[in-house]
Amino acid sequence: MIEVILLEHIDRLGSLGQTVKVRPGFARNYLLPKKKALRATKANLELFEKQRVELEAKNASARAVAEELAAKMKDVELVLIRQASELGQLFGSVTARDVAEVAKGAGHAISRLQIQIDAPIKTLGLFPVKVKLHPEVSMMITVNVARSAEEAVAQADKAKAETKASEERAQVEAAFGVPASEPKAEKAVEAAEPKAKKATKKTPKKATKKEADAKAAE
Repeated sequence: MIEVILLEHIDRLGSLGQTVKVRPGFARNYLLPKKKALRATKANLELFEKQRVELEAKNASARAVAEELAAKMKDVELVLIRQASELGQLFGSVTARDVAEVAKGAGHAISRLQIQIDAPIKTLGLFPVKVKLHPEVSMMITVNVARSAEEAVAQADKAKAETKASEERAQVEAAFGVPASEPKAEKAVEAAEPKAKKATKKTPKKATKKEADAKAAE
């Protein structure tokens, strides 16, 4: 293991300015050539301390820009039209470059290097994709892969309907303490209705003695 000084935030490793121990290969092949870290020598430590204020200010500025972009891209859904078989298998796959190009066409300035697709997209459907706008700022966008614009709209509508149904089930579970997808939930709702009606039903006003005598005289 060797010690390095991080020049930016690295996931699961540390933040700007931290001295951490890493494997030699990771440092030699990634951190050092990408200028994401310096070897933790006495000279480099002194150099970093002299530049710390400038580096932190530069990082804060870049983070603010990324946060602003993330706010603008909130709930973004990118539609990619692709050819596919009747079973929904794509003739190829959707890559980070594909997503970046569509994003650029939609007015979002992100590069393929910022897009992180965990598993290859090889079927039609909606997929959550992570976009890392800054070492400390990440967000999720939705990639809607369809054979046509009409199919993309149908897929999006179906997903919204499923989300709404899921939220309604959650509300029932929270209200009655039973799984909303089970018949018990329906019984709980039905059982609650008579009680609610009974609680809201006005109690008949008790007749006074004078009113009772008058009615008897009739």
